[in-house]
Amino acid sequence: MPSLRKRAEELRAQIEDANERYYILDDPAISDAEYDGLLRELIEIESAHPELRTPDSPTQRVGAAPSERFAPFEHSAPMLSLANAFDENELRAFDERVRKLAGEPVSYVCELKIDGLAIALDYRDGVLARGGTRGDGRTGEDVTANLRTVASIPLRLFPSTPSRSKGFLEVRGEVYLKKSDFEKLNARRERAGQPVFANPRNAASGGVRQLDPKLTAQRRLSFFAYAVAHGPALKTQSEALAYLRAAGFSVNDHIESVADVEEVIAFCRRWERDRDSLDYEIDGVVVKVDDLALQERLGAVSRDPRWAIAFKFKPREARTKLLGITITVGRTGTLNPNAVLEPVQIGGVTVKSATLHNAEYIASNDIRIGDRVIVMRAGDVIPRVVAPIPAERTGQERRFEMPDTCPVCGSAVDRPPGEAMSRCTNAACPAQVYERVRHFASRGAMDIEGLGDVLAEQLTSLGLVHDIADIYALDTAALESVPRMGEKSIAKLLAAVGGSKSRGLARVLTGLGIRFVGEQTAAILAGTFGSIDALAQAGEADLQRAPGIGPEVAASVRLFFEQPANRAMIERLRAAGVVMEGARRPAATGSLAGKTFVLTGTLPTLTREAATALIESRGGKVTGSVSKRTDYVVAGDEAGSKLAKARELGIAVIDEEGLRAALEE
Repeated sequence: MPSLRKRAEELRAQIEDANERYYILDDPAISDAEYDGLLRELIEIESAHPELRTPDSPTQRVGAAPSERFAPFEHSAPMLSLANAFDENELRAFDERVRKLAGEPVSYVCELKIDGLAIALDYRDGVLARGGTRGDGRTGEDVTANLRTVASIPLRLFPSTPSRSKGFLEVRGEVYLKKSDFEKLNARRERAGQPVFANPRNAASGGVRQLDPKLTAQRRLSFFAYAVAHGPALKTQSEALAYLRAAGFSVNDHIESVADVEEVIAFCRRWERDRDSLDYEIDGVVVKVDDLALQERLGAVSRDPRWAIAFKFKPREARTKLLGITITVGRTGTLNPNAVLEPVQIGGVTVKSATLHNAEYIASNDIRIGDRVIVMRAGDVIPRVVAPIPAERTGQERRFEMPDTCPVCGSAVDRPPGEAMSRCTNAACPAQVYERVRHFASRGAMDIEGLGDVLAEQLTSLGLVHDIADIYALDTAALESVPRMGEKSIAKLLAAVGGSKSRGLARVLTGLGIRFVGEQTAAILAGTFGSIDALAQAGEADLQRAPGIGPEVAASVRLFFEQPANRAMIERLRAAGVVMEGARRPAATGSLAGKTFVLTGTLPTLTREAATALIESRGGKVTGSVSKRTDYVVAGDEAGSKLAKARELGIAVIDEEGLRAALEE
């Protein structure tokens, strides 16, 4: 059980990271097939051991939280995801479950699974009112202005469209990019010296989520409608598709109504063979119960409807030569190795580059520069190098070594023992500037009201801010060049920037984005050392004398202050008047002095903030993670993985009553 619990936690973390990269950052790092494998493994563990399932598990929700860059879009009914079938036996098992629940023979509708971005469209009295992304299934992002630029989305329904219930219609479908338009788009970007897109889906997803609708229009996106979520009374999915076509929507031509599962399988076989004949990417087939009343009866389980399933096509592979390995730096400072390939056709797309994940992946798979390699487009997302072909080596191949300095700024690279990713340590690295600025201005750090995701992106893309110190050099003249920044908003922002200067050392340390230094660790360091100068001069041994600071944190802090670029940026913050001193914390006294607590779950009467204040008032310390140094875990209702880890490590677990007893000792 401990090993299963640990594996479930690892899977949740990997899936959440993949969700954020795909849905929020438009920067997927793993293929659909890899994602499906992680999710399937987690489902199997939680199904066999329900006690390991947590309320925030990715198996309990759809997609990821919507981005803060857009207004929220509330769906009229949950926009669910689909369970997957990877072979014919799983399709037959799905059919058997459906027929058993229905108690009668069942007919299906087979639809091509378009590789794009799922969206919902709201029409009021026949006119497009709003459009949004799926988001977490209940709330997505309002991208109406961008969707209006998609020519195949009707702004007004055909006059002959039958009347709708209360004048409201919600239609769901897929925004996608044709292969031909994708090739033209990448050719234009190459000519302009811009990076090309990895695949049509990435380009479509990014296009829908542009801040400027003019940029969306340049993508030449297309749309297929596939469902009526709210509208007139309809009896079957086939009837719903005919209704959508009559209303003026583009509906895919390759949809078939079939009588049984064997016809479903024949449809899937045919399109897995013929998929490259289409001018758009498909990665499978969606199979739906045709009878809408039966769909309603079957309902959903967890995140998936019982009445539909997605048959996923097999991954596609090719063999080519690995010409070289280049390093790109991500927005959070990660060094990402990418394969430069001899161009090869995979599924009708020319592949010239592929992901190699990290140095550990390259080493463990013994991938060498000059190798003949197997490249996979699993799920038709970012290609990846799967493995070398050792039998075809000539002896001229070279092993790869990750650089120890950042290829963008030349600063030292940090890769703690046991971690797969290397990271640039320069807080002023140009590759990280957007993420650094966004974090520095966030509520937990310097709390600069008005400087959110959108403005951070504008300031960095316009070249007005090159690192966090530049925030304090902003003035009215510079901000007037930012779109949609008027006189009042400029004055308000500059006042917020000025007010942030006095937040104090702990907030500054949080905002600097030092690895492993969150709000609580920043407060400990500020209270222990009192000034940024004292902290910068502290050695690793000095740092570890601070309560709760271990060797990993100490090494990271030391490495940060050793970088000349970081020290120069701190001096610019000082020159701008940012306060980088704070009151040193007196030695802890009281009944809980020297004791470390972790809070998890919901306590009956105490908020987390109130419980923390009570513990600290008695000299105790509250941290965010469970370790061997933890003395007590205070657990309330719906306690999650922290409680499990405490039990695994043999740490004392108490409830609110036990906490109050400890406070009174």
